Amino acid sequence: MSRILRLSPRLANQIAAGEVVERPASVAKEVLENSLDAGATRVEIDVESGGTRLIRIRDNGAGMEPEDLPLALARHATSKIASLEDLECVGSLGFRGEALASIGSVSRLTLTSNHRDDSSEGRSALCEGREMEVQLRPAPHPRGTTVEVRDLFFNTPARRKFLRTEKTEFNHLEEVVKRLALSRFEVAFSLRHNGKLVHNLAGAASTSEQQRRVAAVCGPAFMEQALYIETERSDMRLRGWLALPTFSRSQADLQYFFVNGRVIRDKLVAHAVKQAYRDVLYHGRHPAFVLYLELDPAQVDVNVHPGKHEVRFRDSRAVHQCIFSGLHRALAEVRPVSAPAPLATPEGLAVDARTGEIARQPGLGWGANAPAYSPPPAPLPGRAMEQVRSYAGLHPQRLPAQDTPEEVPPLGYALAQLKGIYILAENAEGLVLVDMHAAHERITYERLKTSRALDSIPAQPLLVPQAIAVSQRETLLAQEHAEVFQRLGLALDVAGEESLLVRQIPVSLRDSDVEALVRDVLSDLVEYGSSDRIEAHMDEILSTMACHGSVRANRRLTIPEMNALLRDMEETERAGQCNHGRPTWTRLALEELDKLFLRGR
Repeated sequence: MSRILRLSPRLANQIAAGEVVERPASVAKEVLENSLDAGATRVEIDVESGGTRLIRIRDNGAGMEPEDLPLALARHATSKIASLEDLECVGSLGFRGEALASIGSVSRLTLTSNHRDDSSEGRSALCEGREMEVQLRPAPHPRGTTVEVRDLFFNTPARRKFLRTEKTEFNHLEEVVKRLALSRFEVAFSLRHNGKLVHNLAGAASTSEQQRRVAAVCGPAFMEQALYIETERSDMRLRGWLALPTFSRSQADLQYFFVNGRVIRDKLVAHAVKQAYRDVLYHGRHPAFVLYLELDPAQVDVNVHPGKHEVRFRDSRAVHQCIFSGLHRALAEVRPVSAPAPLATPEGLAVDARTGEIARQPGLGWGANAPAYSPPPAPLPGRAMEQVRSYAGLHPQRLPAQDTPEEVPPLGYALAQLKGIYILAENAEGLVLVDMHAAHERITYERLKTSRALDSIPAQPLLVPQAIAVSQRETLLAQEHAEVFQRLGLALDVAGEESLLVRQIPVSLRDSDVEALVRDVLSDLVEYGSSDRIEAHMDEILSTMACHGSVRANRRLTIPEMNALLRDMEETERAGQCNHGRPTWTRLALEELDKLFLRGR
């Protein structure tokens, strides 16, 4: 081995650049974070050739003293931390001491700044990837800072070969700008690429302005299908927007999570979100959200990743529970409403139901022993009630005239059944279509979960116990997990080495195929194996049972039965999706129907 040598400053900075500067987007992130930490309220970004030829970022922040410019381009120099205590309670975004030095080692960097209101006081520092010699000269500049990075990786051609196409590199850089624009609503951002304006985001102070910015960054469709949540748990606050399950994505490309204003990617957060959406998201799909978690900076370590993309929480269990419970409750309380206006709800949870399809309504619910279908809606006053009776009993094809639209329930009243699969109903806005099996499956599932939480799934004995032929393994499984079956409302006796006797089933599943039900539950137990895994996957087992207890396709329902199912949906948590994440209902407003038939043209 050769002797140990001290690296030159240039080589040391270029090695550090390997961690800091992956691509043009990395440069933009470092410089923009410095701008925000400097208190900028306006940031202008100009990019050429995806950022490889030029990245120019100008802000109106505090600026720097002339003597600080060379230090800003030196390694291990920063204004944001001074001691270990500062590092343990970081409140800024960018505090990496070698960031600008690393960028300067692989580009032609010009740093111009002025901390005074007199523009003639500006100074400029140049660094061109040599021995980190900084040239300082006067440069008129308004209060603030401009960082200009040209010819990225001009002196490290091997690194330049790893860059992608101009479009790809710009997309990565644009994503950085989007994240920071979502993290600081009060800051105005403009982004130009090759002289073309791509984004021009004004500062957003009010709630409506913030919603417009989210729509500009994430797309208007996201905001139209988003719930706004705000909840607190101990010393943590979670707020933001999460998309309805029907707005799921094929990839995780619309997920923004901020901790104290810093965008992060974290396995703990991802798991909590996944668990919250577990019952309502279709297989293989990904949720969309823009969420903000605020907590004591001392409770989170942001210095565990070179790019500051990951963090470590002091109390990870409390953070997981805060995220999971907040999102789980918001999704559970999504129910059909007839009015498309935003609704304010108890416990600090606000739901934006601009589509008119979802919202929480206080005071709705049902008991654990509720019948398979709820009774008809509460009596309506006067003439309206008589018309409802006439409608339900004699004229199923007509919605009763009502005194006011508010008297019509959100999902309206059933008109007919289509192909034994769909319920067609009319509400105040237009036509409602319901997948009756998917809807009833959700209703049954939620009732089973509620009963299990109370440790009392209502069960009834079979007048004639039913024998089922099974394998020896399944017989042993039934013996081993007899308590699990009992908690599920199922009572099984071993009648032989390959035979079971079913003596009791849940009340809500009384019309199901008993043999198929027991076999599917046994299959779930085989899959999950040990007792602790069975407990962890108990909801999946209940979902399997709910599928057996739901009305099947081609089963004819009467008009009162259909109306009872609609009322149940209005009172059931997560009624918008079945247990597998498929939508249970949709609506066509009268205006949409008119468009189909070109009415009014």
